[in-house]
Amino acid sequence: MNGSSDRRVSGRRVVVTGLGLVTPLGTGLERNWEALMAGRSGLGRITRFDVTGFPVQIAGEVRDFSPEDWIDKRDIKKMDLFIQYAVACAEQAMRQSGFKVTDENAERVGVIIGVGIGGLCTIEECHKMFLREGGRRVSPFFIPRLIGNLAPGQIGIRYGAKGVNLTTTSACASGSHAIGEAYRMIRMGYLDAVITGGAEAALTPLGLCGFASMRALSERNDDPERASRPFERDRDGFVMAEGAGAIVLEELESATARGAKILAEVVGYGSNADAYHITAPSPDGEGAARCMRMCLEDGGVDADEVDYINAHATSTPQGDVAETMAIKAVFGERAGRIAISSTKSMTGHTLGAAGAVESVYTLMAIERSMIPPTINYDNPDPQCDLDYVPNVPRPAKIRVALNNSFGFGGTNTTLAFRAPELVAAS
Repeated sequence: MNGSSDRRVSGRRVVVTGLGLVTPLGTGLERNWEALMAGRSGLGRITRFDVTGFPVQIAGEVRDFSPEDWIDKRDIKKMDLFIQYAVACAEQAMRQSGFKVTDENAERVGVIIGVGIGGLCTIEECHKMFLREGGRRVSPFFIPRLIGNLAPGQIGIRYGAKGVNLTTTSACASGSHAIGEAYRMIRMGYLDAVITGGAEAALTPLGLCGFASMRALSERNDDPERASRPFERDRDGFVMAEGAGAIVLEELESATARGAKILAEVVGYGSNADAYHITAPSPDGEGAARCMRMCLEDGGVDADEVDYINAHATSTPQGDVAETMAIKAVFGERAGRIAISSTKSMTGHTLGAAGAVESVYTLMAIERSMIPPTINYDNPDPQCDLDYVPNVPRPAKIRVALNNSFGFGGTNTTLAFRAPELVAAS
C-alpha cells in the first residue's frame, strides 16, 4: 500500500472541523493542552463521596465543570452528569467548527455518542430515595437522565440534528466506536456531518467498588498523582476517571465549500474482537494487532507513514504488555522508532469516554506538532521496550497518528488521522 497514491477506491473523504473536552485536566481544549504539555496529573483523592474504608480512594474527578456555563438551568435536572459533559463538549466542538444545522441540512446531520455505563450517578441517587421514601418520590426524569442514548438525544435536540441519533456501548472502546461509525456513515453517503464522541461519569461508590473488587484499579492511595503509570515496571492497575470528548466530522467537499478550518482527516477505522476473555486481553495482542492492520488497510495507509500512536495503555500489568506486543507485530523493526504515549497517565481511565478524549488529544498533537508524554515513567519494564515518550512532551511533525481503544469483552478499535496539510495534497 502507498498512502499518497493508493487511496480508497470508493467513499467520500471525512474531515475534522471541531473539538471539545471535559476531563480531570480541565474543561476546554486549552486547559487540557496546558496540562498535557506540563505533564501534570489530574488525579487525586476522591472528594465527591466518603471513601473511608474503601480499598481504592483515588480517581480522576472533573473539578472545574459548571453545568450552568453550558446548559439552561431548567434542563440541568433532566441530565445525568455524563449527559451534561457530552452537551458541554458538543457545544465547544460546534463553536470551533462553525458548522450550522439548518432546515435544509438537518436530515443529513447526525449525532453518535459512545457511553460505556450510563447514568450510574442517577441510579444510585434515585435508588436511595426509593428505599427511603418509596416509589411515589421517584423523579419523572429518572429514566431520561440515566439511559445512554439521551447523550446524543439531548445534543440532537439542542441543534436540531435530524439524522442518525444513536449510542455505541462497547465498554472502553465506546467513544472510538462512535467516531468510527460516524466516519463510516459520512464516507458511505448516509450523512454529511456528525457530532460524535464519548462521555462517562460512573464515578460513584458502587462503580468504584465494582472495579476495585475486580482488582483492576491502582491502590496507590497515598500518591494519586503517580498512580497511573502506563508501561512502567511498577504499575498496579488503572485509575478510574470521568469526562467527555466531542468531535465534529464533515464530508470534505462540504467543509471546504463553507470555508471551514480542516484540523485533520479521518483516514482509517478498524474494529474487531479478541474472542478470548470477558476482561483480559489476548495475551499476545493478536486481536489488537489485527485491529490496527484493519485500520491501516481501510484507509490505504502505509505503516511507514505512522509517526505517533496514542495507546490504550491503562496502566494494567497485562494490557500494556499485550498492546506493546501488538504494535511490534504490526510495525516490525520500525515499532521502536514510533512515538507512543498514554495520556491516561495524566487523565486516568475515562472508560467509555476514553476513545473520544484520546482522539481529541491525538488530533491536537497533529495540529500542534507536539506529542504528549507518558508521565510517571521511572522504571522501564523489560516487556514494554518501545518509545513511550517518557515524562516530557516532544516536538514532532506527525503525518499519520493512530488512536487505540480496547475494552472488556475483547472489543478493539483503532482510528487513523492524517495531518491537515496532507489532506489537500492527497
